[in-house]
Amino acid sequence: MTKEVLFGKLWEIYTAQNPSVKKVYNLFVNEGETIENDHIAFRTFDDPRINIEVLAKPFLMAGYEEKGDYHFEAKKLYAKHYEHKTDQKAPRVFISQLKTAEFSSFLQDTVKALADKIDGDLLNSNELIFSGNTWGLPSFEVYRQLRDESEYAAWLYVYGFCANHFTVSVNYLKKLNSVEKVNEFLKKNGYLINDSGGEIKGTPQELLEQSSIKSEIVAVDFEEGSFEVPGCYYEFARRYPDSTGKLYPGFIAKSADKIFESTDFYRKE
Repeated sequence: MTKEVLFGKLWEIYTAQNPSVKKVYNLFVNEGETIENDHIAFRTFDDPRINIEVLAKPFLMAGYEEKGDYHFEAKKLYAKHYEHKTDQKAPRVFISQLKTAEFSSFLQDTVKALADKIDGDLLNSNELIFSGNTWGLPSFEVYRQLRDESEYAAWLYVYGFCANHFTVSVNYLKKLNSVEKVNEFLKKNGYLINDSGGEIKGTPQELLEQSSIKSEIVAVDFEEGSFEVPGCYYEFARRYPDSTGKLYPGFIAKSADKIFESTDFYRKE
């Protein structure tokens, strides 16, 4: 599967599940901007059947290679990022996993039960990243219990395997050519900015600035009925050149830590 097919399919699923994302995309296009994707991100658990290495396989086959890794002690996460070997403009891929051993037996047992339900053929294919929730209708009570321990785990329990977010590269924008301008533009159009750790995460000195809108609140069917919970979100990133003049390609753990909170539960005003 080529990278173009991979990203095209992931974008199709992402925008179908989260209509506000397509609206944001169109807002930028209507301003005359060209949208280039800086990176996409996935979430998973550290179960060896569905961990980072498993989700990375189709990207490695499409010409990507592992570049950096990151630790998030407070959220009990580990992550890696991947870059294309030859195409400098290809989006980066960021995959994180929850360190389940650091959580309660309830969370550990829940995760094992979810992985047990995934069809073996799917696990051995390159289709897992497109498969979403493969374990069936979620329970709102289980979701609520997981959320008490980890917003990340609760989100993953509901949505499964899909792109958690795409990212607009601010470097390619002409009018909205700073993260400040992007944030003001989005707020003017009624979107909520994730302000955990400040509306802009990172600094020019750190060579990466990031912001994101809060996840769209979407109605999801649970065993107990329909409930509104956070879906996916859209991120915005501006990279700065390092001492060699090359744009910084990696990620900053303390900034990413706050970007994760874009999917935290909140009530619509």
